[in-house]
Amino acid sequence: MAATWQPQEEGFKEICGLLENQISPSSTADKSQIWQQLQHYSQFPDFNNYLVFILARAEGKSVEIRQAAGLLLKNNLRTAFQSVAPAHKQFIKLELLPSLGAADRHIRSTAGTIISVIVQIEGISGWPELLQALVTCLDSNDPNHMEGAMDALSKICEDIPQVLDSDVPGLPDRPINIFLPRFYHFFQSTHSSLRKLALGCVNQYIMLMPAALYASMSQYLQGLFVLANDPTAEVRKLVCAAFVQLIEVRPSFLEPHLRDVIEYVLQVNKDGDEEVALEACEFWSAYCDAQLPPDNLREFLPRLIPMLLSNMAYAEDDEALVDAEEEESLPDRDQDLKPRFHSSRIHGSESADDDDDDIVNVWNLRKCSAAALDILSNVFGDEILPTLLPVVQGKLSATGDEAWKDREAAVLALGAIAEGCISGLYPHLPQIVEFLIPLLDDNFPLIRSISCWTISRFSKYIVQEIGNQKGYEQFDKVLLGLLRRILDTNKRVQEAACSAFATLEEEAAEELAPRLDVILQHLMCAFGKYQRRNLRIVYDAIGTLADAVGAELNQPSYLEILMPPLIGKWQQLANSDKDIFPLLECFTSIAQALGPGFSQFAEPVFQRCLNIIQSQQLAKVDPVSAGVPYDKEFVVCSLDLLSGLAEGLGSGIESLVSQSSLRDLLLQCCMDDASDVRQSAFALLGDLARVCAVHLSPRLAEFLDAAAKQLSTPKLKETVSVANNACWAIGELAVKVRQEISPIVMTLISSLVSILQHPEDLNKSLIENSAITLGRLAWVCPEIVSPHMEHFMQSWCIALSTIRDDIEKEDAFRGLCAMVRANPSGGLSSLVFMCKAIASWHEIRSEELHNEVCQVLHGYKQMLRNGAWDQYMSALEPPVKEKLSKYQV
Repeated sequence: MAATWQPQEEGFKEICGLLENQISPSSTADKSQIWQQLQHYSQFPDFNNYLVFILARAEGKSVEIRQAAGLLLKNNLRTAFQSVAPAHKQFIKLELLPSLGAADRHIRSTAGTIISVIVQIEGISGWPELLQALVTCLDSNDPNHMEGAMDALSKICEDIPQVLDSDVPGLPDRPINIFLPRFYHFFQSTHSSLRKLALGCVNQYIMLMPAALYASMSQYLQGLFVLANDPTAEVRKLVCAAFVQLIEVRPSFLEPHLRDVIEYVLQVNKDGDEEVALEACEFWSAYCDAQLPPDNLREFLPRLIPMLLSNMAYAEDDEALVDAEEEESLPDRDQDLKPRFHSSRIHGSESADDDDDDIVNVWNLRKCSAAALDILSNVFGDEILPTLLPVVQGKLSATGDEAWKDREAAVLALGAIAEGCISGLYPHLPQIVEFLIPLLDDNFPLIRSISCWTISRFSKYIVQEIGNQKGYEQFDKVLLGLLRRILDTNKRVQEAACSAFATLEEEAAEELAPRLDVILQHLMCAFGKYQRRNLRIVYDAIGTLADAVGAELNQPSYLEILMPPLIGKWQQLANSDKDIFPLLECFTSIAQALGPGFSQFAEPVFQRCLNIIQSQQLAKVDPVSAGVPYDKEFVVCSLDLLSGLAEGLGSGIESLVSQSSLRDLLLQCCMDDASDVRQSAFALLGDLARVCAVHLSPRLAEFLDAAAKQLSTPKLKETVSVANNACWAIGELAVKVRQEISPIVMTLISSLVSILQHPEDLNKSLIENSAITLGRLAWVCPEIVSPHMEHFMQSWCIALSTIRDDIEKEDAFRGLCAMVRANPSGGLSSLVFMCKAIASWHEIRSEELHNEVCQVLHGYKQMLRNGAWDQYMSALEPPVKEKLSKYQV
């Protein structure tokens, strides 16, 4: 039987030797060779038996070797547990259980990790002895056994908590009912490790809230209050985490104790251990996010706000303090470059709004306190100002070099409340901004950088005031102040200034036009001197500038400053260099802004996008002959730049498309397995349909087929942005190729109708695009679509009524009129909804369409005699009737 398995002396020695070489830092052996030998051994059916034997029984070997055997075993089981012979599985399980009580902590912990992996794969029912062994250990009173079992349970609770809250065949109770009382018991243990593990286990169940926890909630809360002032920081941190989760998930449990909880969290928010203070600080945002009555917090604000402010000062060990010393001449290391994410194009109303990224990515007490102040200012508004402003003023007026951190925290606080307290700050904003401007030139780089951010938080107001002389002068000072900081010698300040400037650009839009010369001079100067990481932010600032001023940029004197450095960089970067992404994005904005003015730069840009897509498609199949590894982001960015070209050049792109392989490449991208590639491909398909559909027509049927597939996928929710763009592209193609679309119209209609009839789970943009595209199909093929109209008129009209006036909505209503002309009785049953859709127009700009809509209404009025029309009209709300009066019915 399994237990009779014995290792061979020789195999045992060889495997231990290999493991020793693998973990030894001084070993000269080639690591990849060791790895290959271990792979070779893992072909033997009993290799895992050796590993568990070494972990559990090789007393003479070092703990490091035994642990290495355990970790290798864990990885083997994770990938190939099912293929292990039953007898060997049994042997492994039997050897693991005694290791829970091993004398060495590392051995116990490794055994716990492997046990958790096995439970993850086959649940509790596959291992009946495990529960009994865990209970025996917990009840043993032996510190090693108790800790080993708790460690294994904490891993199970963390990775697969639901496993303990399920029925197990042959057990009268769910496992959680057996363990919870024991966890509570350990809350009072004299061993801090047991208190910590037990509390960590129970906390994992707050989200799931099994019946056993629900029923024993008062015992749990009692335990939390007992542990609240535990001498061990880790335990106090878990108590705070429990309160944060409870307030998010089950605030009703805390309500009777809320004052005590808030009082406690206030105390611990000043804990000497920063991790405990950080966990406590999360409570304030969680409380506000749970939309609980603000009254309970109100009386604590006079103590809470000063404390948040004092926690907003930089801690001595904040890594930002080290970074802040970095001068611009130091090249960036690869690990300084944050991964960047390009978001593919989306056609429609809901473009994603990206939040300001905080400048450095580590979450700490300073940032958490600032976030709490921000959310409190949104909940309490100006109420917090009488408490906050005196503290801020005190910190701002602190003089001397040692007080710079207080001054910095006060500027951060002003930025944090910029949104929530805007009405109370409003009368003082000219003075606040006036005060911040000189701080842009402070001696301390971190005060210069935070002042950039805080000023940007007031940019909406600064731009609003341009209309009066004082306001214009202040806008000018801010603009020039930020431009000076863009040329700072400190990298952190450069980054903050560029981001702040991009925010100001978005608000100021065309107001920037008179200043374009000086803006471009500064941005291109920065472009020449920045290191790689900040260069990305300059690209962003240039792209945002182009989006903001549009065609104003199209002047030879500006283009002479802007384009040569960008083109120089463009020529210097290889097709496989990731630093080309932000440049492609930047060109996309410039091409859209310059419109036909971009045509002098278009040919090489167009050609290069095709080359990048081509080499990536080759790399996907054969990276060796392509010479580059495949990375779909190159394809996405290139497709988006081509969309920008189509949008900017309009029909001017036709000469480039006609002589290229774009059509075939694009079709391949429309069928790609990556959804973001398809998303950008369909956006480009729609853009090309608008300006040169004739070059798509040789493969029209295939494009339409690929687009139709996106609308009928069972995974529609996951790829809603792809469906959205595909749907939009179908509509754009339909109005250009007209009758050529007829073979696939009914397939498309049935997918669109099913989207319109189940709108609840889908986003607004897809519903709108589906309604417009259905209307466009009906407009070009009314004779095919109208016989089916009564099946979808109601849900279609509901969707049409939510769309704002524009050209696309006009097309949809042309479809509506065409269908009613072809099949008037098909619309009768939905006449009320049709009237509401017509009433959703503010005004129909096209006279011709206005007249068609009049004819539809008059036609129905004549059809419905003997008071039937008036009966329909009486079902409409007064505002709808009033809107219809302009069509003389």
